[in-house]
Amino acid sequence: MQMTDRACDRRILVINPNSNDAVTRGLDAALAPLVRPGIAIDCRTLAEGPFGIQSQADVEQVALPLRDLVRRESADAYVIACYSDPGLHVCREATDRPVLGIAECGILTALARADRFGVIAVASRSIPRHLRALRQMGVSERLAGERALEMTVAETASGKDTLARMIAVGRDLRDRDGAGVIVMGCAGMAVHRRGLEQELGTPVIDPTQAAVAMAIGIVAVA
Repeated sequence: MQMTDRACDRRILVINPNSNDAVTRGLDAALAPLVRPGIAIDCRTLAEGPFGIQSQADVEQVALPLRDLVRRESADAYVIACYSDPGLHVCREATDRPVLGIAECGILTALARADRFGVIAVASRSIPRHLRALRQMGVSERLAGERALEMTVAETASGKDTLARMIAVGRDLRDRDGAGVIVMGCAGMAVHRRGLEQELGTPVIDPTQAAVAMAIGIVAVA
């Protein structure tokens, strides 16, 4: 789905690196409030990707297909809509246009909202991968904690009990770990941001919204 305006002359390509179209539809809905005249937000599913990116093998598998898509598709900015930021650096090598990863952008946005942030992960095995990224960013000391739903990516996008589980984990991050802001650690969680924030009374960051908001700012002044 392409969200656009008749006067559009700038395009932001948002790539869902898994092959689950339900996740992409969730991204469309979450990004609708960011549509602006003169900017198109085009959400795309990577057909070659696994149904969910949940392991390091999945991350490595999609890196080159993502690079090839960036090379094929002309855009003013690209957003990789997976919290592991797969293929981020190889895609940056493939274009002179901005390539943004949602984990980086979500964390940077969280740092502007509170002193310490918490992350809701899909599964425990994702957490070591996320912690490596935080160390590379140099922001590990600002992490209050990361807790897992113990679900699959597909379940976070369409599971009936997902929001209830996210609320429980979010409360632990807020009350036990001292997080002043919560980052949702999967693009598939996008549909639950508003409900989670209302229940917690704590700012909740959808990292895809954060990345696209940054991309809009970049292309608007380019």
